[in-house]
Amino acid sequence: MTAISLRSTLIGAAFAIGLATPVAAFAETWDMPTPYPDTNLHTIVVRQFADDVKAATGGKIQITVHSNGSLIKHPEIKRAVQSGQAQLGEVLISSWANEDPLYGLDSVPFLATDFASSKKLYEVSKPYLEKKLERQRLKLLYSIPWPPQGLYVKEDIASVADLKGQKFRAYNPATTRIAELSGAVPTKIEAAEVAQAFGTGIVTAMITSAATGVDTKAWDFVKDYYDIQAWLPRNMVFVSAEVWKGLDAATQKAIQEAAAKAEATGWTEWEKKTADLNKTLADNGMKVLAPTPAIKDGFAAIGKTMTDEWMKAAGADGEAIIAAYKK
Repeated sequence: MTAISLRSTLIGAAFAIGLATPVAAFAETWDMPTPYPDTNLHTIVVRQFADDVKAATGGKIQITVHSNGSLIKHPEIKRAVQSGQAQLGEVLISSWANEDPLYGLDSVPFLATDFASSKKLYEVSKPYLEKKLERQRLKLLYSIPWPPQGLYVKEDIASVADLKGQKFRAYNPATTRIAELSGAVPTKIEAAEVAQAFGTGIVTAMITSAATGVDTKAWDFVKDYYDIQAWLPRNMVFVSAEVWKGLDAATQKAIQEAAAKAEATGWTEWEKKTADLNKTLADNGMKVLAPTPAIKDGFAAIGKTMTDEWMKAAGADGEAIIAAYKK
C-alpha cells in the first residue's frame, strides 16, 4: 500500500469513527446550585428536570445539580449565574425583593393564600418577571410554589400582639416587614440554620411552610404551628441569557418542554403534599392549630398594609398586576 493510499485509509477510518461517536461525547455540562436538601420536593423536581433535559437533548446538555447550598450558598446563586460561575440555578424569588418590588409579589401576605389564587397571581405577573430577568441577563425557565406559610412559635399565642418582642426569623424583606409590623425583632436566618437558631434562642418564632418544618424537624425545637396560610412563596429556576443564546433552536425547545413539565409537576405535587406535611408535624408531637379570630384579624391588617406598600413601591406595573389579578 502506498503512503498516499494509507493516509487516505486512515482519514476515512477517522471520519467513520467521528460519525459513529454519540452526541453525548460533545455534551455541555452545566452546574446548577440549589438551596435545599435532596429530600425537598423542589430539589426532587430539579433533579427530574435535569434528567429530562439530558434525555430530550440526547445527552447534549447534562446538568449537575449541587443541592443544599453545597456549591454556592443561596444568597449568591443569582449573582453566580449572572456572572457565569454557574449556568443555571434555583432561588426563592422573594429573597431579592429589596432589589426590585416585583420579586416580592408572591410574598405579600394574605394577597394569594391558596394554590389557585397563587397560580393566577403568577400568570398575570409572569410577563413582568420575564422582562425583569432579561434585563439582568437571565432567562426564566420555570417557577413553582411552596405550600402556604404558617406560624411557628414556642408557646401558644392568642393574637398578633403576643409576637411583640419575640425574635422572629426573617429570610426575605416580607418576613422582615411582618416582624416590624407585629412588634417582633427580625433576625435573618437561612433554612439550613433554623434548628440551631431556635435551639440557641436566636429566634423564637417564624413564618414558613410546613415543608421547611418537616425538613428541619421543627418538632425538636418548637411546639406550636398555626396554619394561617399567609401566602405561597415561589422559587424560580433560571438560566444565563448568554448560555441560552448559544443554544440552537431545537435544544432551546427541548429545555423549555422539560421546564414546562417540571413546573406542572411542582404545582400539582406541592398541593398534594400540603395536607400530608401538616399531618407529619402533628404525628411528631407538634400542635397544628387553626388561628384564632384575633390572629386572623391581626395578620389581615398587616396584609392590607403590606399590599398597599407593595403597590406604591412597584408603581404602574404593580397597579396593573393587582388589577389583572383581582379581575
